[in-house]
Amino acid sequence: MGKTKKNLAERHILREKWWSELLENAKDKTKLHAKRSATKYNYISGSSGKRGLSYVYNVNQNSSTVELYIDRGGDTKEENERIFDLLKENKEDIENVFGEKLEWEKLETKRACRIIKRFSLGGYRSDEEQWPSVHDKMIDAMIKLEKALGPHIKKLKIRA
Repeated sequence: MGKTKKNLAERHILREKWWSELLENAKDKTKLHAKRSATKYNYISGSSGKRGLSYVYNVNQNSSTVELYIDRGGDTKEENERIFDLLKENKEDIENVFGEKLEWEKLETKRACRIIKRFSLGGYRSDEEQWPSVHDKMIDAMIKLEKALGPHIKKLKIRA
């Protein structure tokens, strides 16, 4: 039990440091997560301007992602999928603006959907000297994701 608590604490400390450095690096490039604080959790989210559509950074031990996570809460699986499908109608344009392919995932076992870019180049357990490089790639991808999806999200006719 003591070793498990120590590992949990170590993981949380590493992630909080990871996020602190990423947010510090991001603040000069984008305001998207400017009001967020470092956390011990594996994600940090920022609003897209529409309830339930969040721009999310995720980090694991050896990988990371940026994504648009669609979850309007409650009993909204059908609404989430409808929003996902409306965005996917513009997949070609979105991916052209983003500059590469994205993964479009209806999460069958969850009520949420997501549009995601994965990185296997390092996570919070990687050599800390690599963190700035990983952070730069994640921040650049988040900026491109917001640029690619933002205009389409603004056009969505969805209830508040």
